[in-house]
Amino acid sequence: MPKLKTKKGVAKRFRLTKKGKIKYSPSGKSHLLTGKEPERLRHLGKSATIKSKKDTKYLKRMLPYG
Repeated sequence: MPKLKTKKGVAKRFRLTKKGKIKYSPSGKSHLLTGKEPERLRHLGKSATIKSKKDTKYLKRMLPYG
């Protein structure tokens, strides 16, 4: 059986936690920051996890050796 290829775009944006959840860093913190509320910027700095089971299954298929 050949090796499975990892989708590199997904590998750069998502990480698997030890429990198998998918962690990511929210977008929107690179430019045009003066128009965004400080509370919103604080929340954007923290990493988040994917809640949807359907999306999790889809992303795990793209990260076979995650």
